[in-house]
Amino acid sequence: MRTASTAVLAGLLLTSCSSAPESAKTEKTAVEAPKPISSYLVYVTNEGSGDLSVLDPQLDKALESIPLGKRPRGVQFVNGKIYVALSGSPSAPPGVDESTLPPPDKSADGIGEVDLAQKKVLRKLFGGSDPEQFAVSADSKLLYVANEDAAGLSVIDIANSKVLTTVKTGEEPEGVRLRPDGKVVYVTSEDEGTISVVDTATNKALTKIKVGRRPRDIAFLPDASKVFVTNENDASVSVLDGNKHTFLRTIQVEKGLKPMGLAITKDGSRLYVSTGRGKKVVVIDTKTEKVLSSFEVGTRPWGIALSPDEKLLFTANGPSNDVSVIDVATEKILRKIPVGERPWGIVVVAR
Repeated sequence: MRTASTAVLAGLLLTSCSSAPESAKTEKTAVEAPKPISSYLVYVTNEGSGDLSVLDPQLDKALESIPLGKRPRGVQFVNGKIYVALSGSPSAPPGVDESTLPPPDKSADGIGEVDLAQKKVLRKLFGGSDPEQFAVSADSKLLYVANEDAAGLSVIDIANSKVLTTVKTGEEPEGVRLRPDGKVVYVTSEDEGTISVVDTATNKALTKIKVGRRPRDIAFLPDASKVFVTNENDASVSVLDGNKHTFLRTIQVEKGLKPMGLAITKDGSRLYVSTGRGKKVVVIDTKTEKVLSSFEVGTRPWGIALSPDEKLLFTANGPSNDVSVIDVATEKILRKIPVGERPWGIVVVAR
């Protein structure tokens, strides 16, 4: 009997011990799963892998990835949804012989509407040919979309998924930005080195402003007294008058830098410039128009955005497939978060 009881007790102990690791394993897995802890999230379009990375800036890896479609680039947050420019045209960076590229897949072109709760693309709005960047009207009812290979700006009714009109711009339009009062929209022409100014009431082009070579992005001061335009091939930022639509002057940055994306503080006092192959972000005082500092952030930073409290800065680093999280006060990288292939655009959304 003593032997039997001992055997039963040993069996119970073995059973108990064998189940413990399974429970511990389950608990460990739950702890390791990334969960958002910040008051906002960072959404990053990945042009190469065709998806959207969802990041918490305080965590070292992405929370999740949402499939989008071909070549997602420009991204905006509108009425609780993420909108993304998708393109079936093959990537054609400077110096590439376009005659050697495969034909474009026009069925892939459009503006994808992403439902964040369902984590999927609900529909694709027709947005003209090869959409790249876009802006949202003040009432969130219209999209103004740059069609890179069609030299035009398409105006899209979001509710009806309908192109209302297309306004001719310079060749290879990219950057699109509404003036803060919503009355005009500015569009860059990479090929012509100009800014087209379009009246949003009439959807008519008002004028063109000559800037530098290969202008990429646009940022307005709150009162539109100044507009800043990055000139990739001139290592400069053009300063315009956003009320009179005239050229004012040029801010030179360090030789060899390639000014690309722009992020401006809410009060308009500081301008942050990503510089592509220059690997740096340049900080400009918008009042004095002087370069305050510059610091390395990653490999070919393009997309750039500030956190809601403006304490952190984010850059999308294309070749290294990551996003840098930078402390604005110290200008130091806090972490680099791996994302998909060739991250391009960034938008920050409060939770």
